[in-house]
Amino acid sequence: MNDREDDKHDIIDEDLYEEIDDEELYELVQEERQKAYERERLKKEELKSRRPFPKWIFWLIAIMMVTNIVAVLPNTFSIPAVDFLMTSAKLSSDEQVKEYKQSVVVVEAGQSKGTGFAIKEDGTILTNHHVIEDEKRISVAFPEQGLFQAEVVEQYPEVDLAVLKADGEDFPHLNLADETVFEENDHVYFIGNPLRFTGIANQGSVIGYKNLSDWNQPVLMLDAPIYKGNSGSPVINESGEVIAVVFATLHDDVEGRVGLAVPIDYYYEKSAAKD
Repeated sequence: MNDREDDKHDIIDEDLYEEIDDEELYELVQEERQKAYERERLKKEELKSRRPFPKWIFWLIAIMMVTNIVAVLPNTFSIPAVDFLMTSAKLSSDEQVKEYKQSVVVVEAGQSKGTGFAIKEDGTILTNHHVIEDEKRISVAFPEQGLFQAEVVEQYPEVDLAVLKADGEDFPHLNLADETVFEENDHVYFIGNPLRFTGIANQGSVIGYKNLSDWNQPVLMLDAPIYKGNSGSPVINESGEVIAVVFATLHDDVEGRVGLAVPIDYYYEKSAAKD
């Protein structure tokens, strides 16, 4: 304890034991009472003037906590995944999108999982060739009809397309456009099974055609959130017709990360050549 504290302590001790008369005692009591009242008033005013805990700080802490939790979870639950789940929930409330989703299937071929979609009520399904490549045991799962065994009936590896046939009938199906016609920035929907999710509806826009070094024909480039598992997803225009089939993503020097899709024209060309 320093000298100043010692002095203060001594003064207090002397006040405690000093002899005083009744009148002085009354005045001291009144003075202390007034001081106590003043302290209480100041305390109340301080509490009133004190700002409530800012809501933005609460939300910031909540977001940080969620972010920390997300960081330790698998990539499946990354922030982009949360974003497309929210988008899918919103789009899925649309009756037309709900109907589209009924025709989109989960394709499982060995360890590979992708997307496909029925194009005829007899169970004819279009998907990517790389999804089913070299696999003999293939199954497809419809949202409502359930699980079916399927076989590969046509393969077009040069345009990464394959045709499957599910064992059943009266399947919901999507209509194919007569040709791949679009305007730049046209709005499109696509539905698939990205990451570990199924039946995810999303949207994007058409950028245009893109020439790839290992393809003889240009493919469609999309500004859209496409992830692993979207392979085989139908690209649906505003008229409800499939104009292309998603097969990959690419980092473009100009557009950044984009989706790539096989124009439906190539399916017609290959199937006609087969006949």
